Amino acid sequence: MSASAELVQKQLDAYNSQNIEAFLACYAEDAVLAGLNGEITHRGLAAIRKRHEDLFYDFPKNHAKLANRIDLGTTVIDHELVERAPGGDRFEVAAIYTLRGGKIVRVDFARAGAV
Repeated sequence: MSASAELVQKQLDAYNSQNIEAFLACYAEDAVLAGLNGEITHRGLAAIRKRHEDLFYDFPKNHAKLANRIDLGTTVIDHELVERAPGGDRFEVAAIYTLRGGKIVRVDFARAGAV
């Protein structure tokens, strides 16, 4: 497993344990989140922190299961199955991570409908 894939896994593990500090440690200060082929939705660690603190508060049992990973070195693509709560809303997402300098600098998300 490449260092990039290891970092993305560390970030996913922190996301699933809702450890905001460990999660943010994987991101560059100027990291951005965006919809695939869309506009940037969150810019910088403060915005990413706020998004995820709200998400973790609203969905304390939220969990993303890795279905598949493609490791291209500085780009890692995860296919994830997300469940907001046991028996709750479920959906699939493709998260395309761009890495530079040992940090995640951008994530583009493509989300499928509820399953």
